[in-house]
Amino acid sequence: MGDASSRDAVAGSMFSDPFRGFDSLTGRPFEAPEAWRADLGRFLSDTGRDLVRRGLEHAARRGAADLDVVDLLGAAAAEDPARALLRAAGAEPDALLARIGDLADGEPGDPPVTLTPAAKRALLDAQRVSRALEAGYLGPEHLLLGVAAGTDTAAVRLLTAQGVTANEIQNALLARPSLGGPGRGRGAGPSRTPVLDSCGRDVTAEARTGALDPVVGREEVIAETVEILARRTRNNPCLIGEPGVGKTSVLEGVAQRIVDGAVPEPLKDLRVLALDLARIAAGSRAETADRVARMLEEIRGSAGELVVFVDGVEVLAGSGDAASLLMPALADGDVHVVAAGTTAEFRRAVGRNAALDRRFQPVLVAEPTPDGTVEILAGLRDKYEAHHQVKIADTALDAAARLSARHVHGRFQPDKAVDVLDRAAARVRLRALSPRDDVRELEQRLGALHRDKEQAVADEDFPRAERLRVEIEELRPQLDRARRGRPRDWREHDDDGAVSEGAPEVTAADIAEVVAQMTGISVDRLTEEERGRLIRLEEHIGERIVGQEQAVAAIGETVRRARAGLADPDRPLGSFVFVGPPGVGKTESARALADVLFGGSGRLTLIDLAEYGEAFTVGRLIGRPPGYVGYEEEGQLTEAVRRRPHGVVVLDAIERAHPAVREVVLRMLDEGRVTDGQGRTIDFGTTIIVLTTGVGGQRVLEAGRDSPDLRHEVLDLLVAELGSELIDRVDETIVFARLDHPQLRAVVDLFVRGTQDRLAGQGVGLEVTVAARDLLAEHGHRPGAGARPLRGTVRRELDGPLARMLLGGDLTEGDTVHVDRTGDDVAISVTPAGS
Repeated sequence: MGDASSRDAVAGSMFSDPFRGFDSLTGRPFEAPEAWRADLGRFLSDTGRDLVRRGLEHAARRGAADLDVVDLLGAAAAEDPARALLRAAGAEPDALLARIGDLADGEPGDPPVTLTPAAKRALLDAQRVSRALEAGYLGPEHLLLGVAAGTDTAAVRLLTAQGVTANEIQNALLARPSLGGPGRGRGAGPSRTPVLDSCGRDVTAEARTGALDPVVGREEVIAETVEILARRTRNNPCLIGEPGVGKTSVLEGVAQRIVDGAVPEPLKDLRVLALDLARIAAGSRAETADRVARMLEEIRGSAGELVVFVDGVEVLAGSGDAASLLMPALADGDVHVVAAGTTAEFRRAVGRNAALDRRFQPVLVAEPTPDGTVEILAGLRDKYEAHHQVKIADTALDAAARLSARHVHGRFQPDKAVDVLDRAAARVRLRALSPRDDVRELEQRLGALHRDKEQAVADEDFPRAERLRVEIEELRPQLDRARRGRPRDWREHDDDGAVSEGAPEVTAADIAEVVAQMTGISVDRLTEEERGRLIRLEEHIGERIVGQEQAVAAIGETVRRARAGLADPDRPLGSFVFVGPPGVGKTESARALADVLFGGSGRLTLIDLAEYGEAFTVGRLIGRPPGYVGYEEEGQLTEAVRRRPHGVVVLDAIERAHPAVREVVLRMLDEGRVTDGQGRTIDFGTTIIVLTTGVGGQRVLEAGRDSPDLRHEVLDLLVAELGSELIDRVDETIVFARLDHPQLRAVVDLFVRGTQDRLAGQGVGLEVTVAARDLLAEHGHRPGAGARPLRGTVRRELDGPLARMLLGGDLTEGDTVHVDRTGDDVAISVTPAGS
């Protein structure tokens, strides 16, 4: 195992970074990025470091790959002062050591270089206990309380078996006369800024106690902010970025640098205070004005020692009491401010206010790249592993960054990636804690046996009660084994001495599952099955569309190009103009696309542009701006895409739309986004746009299905009617051919197959002869109407009589219906079941 000096080096490196110890406490291939955060190692007292060292030795003796809470508990039970605290709480340290020793069945090895999620959680809880007791260190008593405060861990179960919980240990600790040690009751005296303290949070104090999350990948922005703070003039940074990109994290990184002393000399004693604007504005106007005035006095009294963070730069340029009192102080240089806001907020507040523009220096906080987001998630991994008691795989970090960037719209990185990771970890943990079906079945059976035994005793049927008691005793070990079979966050011995599975792991599949739930579509990476479905896209669409082989092939090529990642990311996923006469399958093709690509026709948005023939209808399409009648109503197009960005949008009869509406469509096709009446940007990057038109439909009806010049003639008509600027912006213009008798006959087969499927669900068979199908095609043919009349014909001449027979009792389960042609009519006969 190595000598004491090597163990000291291991323990020291473990806490040189709060959760990136040894090599990296998670043991992942990600190199630990430079991160400004609290160092747990510097909080550890000598005795606390000794306890961790003994825990490492114990883990090495049992051949563990990770340092676990059981190892920390064994180290605490071995030596004072934690051993004495356990005894004072009512535990038997020697019995604990004996039980822990029974768990060691592995081959001794080197000290581990990683922590289990439960151990990470214990260290975080110990740090919280230390802060609550106002201790300036992290000692054995805090580590022991952190271990005991866990949820359903092996250490907690060992303590509970002796009747000891975190409450008993806490009471024993509070009863000690030397509570808190050198960090408690130091008499810091009353605060010099009581009003500011009540209206904000001290970020530097949180950094000093290790309460802040790691700040990763923002070193350049943090350095620029520190540089601005150190200037003599214009030393008020304004962090500019979209919501969720990490503006507040930059401020926390600055506070951590101040605590670490990694700032210029004039800033080393700087205190960063984040104001809570809601608290400042609470109460009456007079109370607010008085509160702000007292805050300014405290700020002036702490000149050069305090910087105030205001999240919302527009507040400084507003007309409220806070702005009216803060502005003069800012103009005089009495207030040192770090502000934050979006680009639009900065433009409105500072760009139009010369006084603020002279005093604020903008600092752009850009959205991180996918690789940068993965780095940020790697820095946060330990915190989330500790909180959720799970392990997070590297593939999960990568999937969270890339899938959220591709599929989650309207939010920004790294916020949305962190949200996805948090949800996935919570789901995996809850799934691991939920009993399996076999466990639930055994629990229900055991409960039923207990009830039966009580009933037998009440009836004085003692032989039956004895048999039930024996059955209960036989069932209990089965239930215990089933419970131990599910994943847990500790290693536990089964009856055969094997070690059960460790903490549940968050994988890329769990991330994909969460993103699918958030977006409503499947976002699994391109598996062989998915690739095969895209390759056979024409086949899937052709099952519903008849007689349009060339059109379906063109659709398939365009969609495959987009799904393969070769499409322009700043434009819609795909855009088409469907041209043809009525009833040839234009809308049905779009519906089939939504079904195949997005999992259902519910992902289809159909808007009839014939209703948008006036200029004022633009507001109905994208929403009206404030000040106009109906501005509170959402746009029909923009709201549909905002709520369901993954889908197919069909804009029917584009030639009948007003030119102003067409301008909106042009922007949508060219830029892939549209600004609605509320000022929100609606992204069409994951949407397929289909424009349908009847222009050229008459020429399609007149020409044959194989006319070589038909496409060029129709394109000329489209350009003359809609303009080349629209036609040139779509990915493909697809001409749907007219449907002749063979195609109409195939459509009848589709409708008949649907009727057969519905009857089969009721146990009734249906056989329709070729002659009957030809007759239905003849009755449903109407020149210029395509296949639309066929649906009504099949319903009227086939589905209607069948419905009457079902309701009248003429058809029962097992019967077979035969449909044939008699002259110009359809003849229906029934073969009873068993005939």
